[in-house]
Amino acid sequence: MDLRDTNSQKKWKNMTLVASLEFALTGILTAFKEERNLRKHAVSAILVTISGLLFQISAIEWLFLLLAIFLVITFEIVNSAIENVVDLASNYHFSMLAKNAKDMAAGAVLVISAYAILTGLIIFLPKIWTVFFG
Repeated sequence: MDLRDTNSQKKWKNMTLVASLEFALTGILTAFKEERNLRKHAVSAILVTISGLLFQISAIEWLFLLLAIFLVITFEIVNSAIENVVDLASNYHFSMLAKNAKDMAAGAVLVISAYAILTGLIIFLPKIWTVFFG
């Protein structure tokens, strides 16, 4: 079967919004099932959200906190997708280009995680300081 055939291409297109949402949700669930780091990020997100509720952070602080949470989770999912595609394309054989692609994707997660940590420190350190040192 020729991949350039229009019928072949249409088979891979989502026909409805519901189908698109179903595929997207399946992707998110697959990432949570298969990616240990994503589950760790999710636990961190839950703990930070509870902390935000306990410290009664402001609306602006919530926006930055939620941005950090969603960016880290999104980057981790994209990183996992890149790793899967690279593994598939390289047929699990070592390639320096494959290694570089996977390392760069992991580096992107590290950079956005650093942003999330800084955001959390900026929001929570003054509140923690106040609790302990009044």
